[in-house]
Amino acid sequence: MDEAISRLKKIVDSSDKIVAFTGAGFSAESGISTFRGAGGLWSKYDPNIYANIDIFMQDSTYYWSFFRDERYPVIKKAKPNAGHYALVDLEKRGKIYRVITQNIDGLHQVAGSSDVIELHGNTRKINCLSCSKTYTMDETYELLQRELPPKCSCGGNLKPGTVLFGEPLPQAALDMAMLASKNCDMFLVLGSSLVVYPAASMPSLAKKSGAVLVIVNIDPTPLDNTADLVIRESASKVLSRLI
Repeated sequence: MDEAISRLKKIVDSSDKIVAFTGAGFSAESGISTFRGAGGLWSKYDPNIYANIDIFMQDSTYYWSFFRDERYPVIKKAKPNAGHYALVDLEKRGKIYRVITQNIDGLHQVAGSSDVIELHGNTRKINCLSCSKTYTMDETYELLQRELPPKCSCGGNLKPGTVLFGEPLPQAALDMAMLASKNCDMFLVLGSSLVVYPAASMPSLAKKSGAVLVIVNIDPTPLDNTADLVIRESASKVLSRLI
């Protein structure tokens, strides 16, 4: 671990445009359950029912019951962890170029990161499909205490600001993430299994464009063999040591 941190520090010291790429493992250290793997949310809830855009448009009751009972209580209680604050520290030092995240909890912004590209949207923002009025998580939760599914004041249906199964990633976010991957000099993967595409293609794109690729993840990833440095440890622990 000491040798790995030393190597990581040298890479960071020589880098000026670092992209930090965070996945579910990063938020898991804030108490937010991962979706995949043993014990993940999708082992309890079928995503093709509870998080599928076609099902949602037919009957959003499935999603909103999942939001009310599972997601809201967890995200409401979650706080940024040491890894989130370490990235803010690195940004203040002029090292972070962009934060690209697969997470939908908004904790990077809560911690103070200023330039976050959210590939899968943000669950803290809920929009009316009819009038485009925006609701917060708290406001939506209050509506859910009265009716399921929740309705906008105009009577329209509400939809979370997240990407559901069957929906494309937001093009603007995807374009910005691809551009950042091409232009960075270091690509730092933090807590991602790198199996969900097109997001998982970004580390390879960065590497092909000349960036140093570092992967910090507890479990192996498909790109470990191409990385310049792999650290099998929790991201928050590694970043705390780095800082």
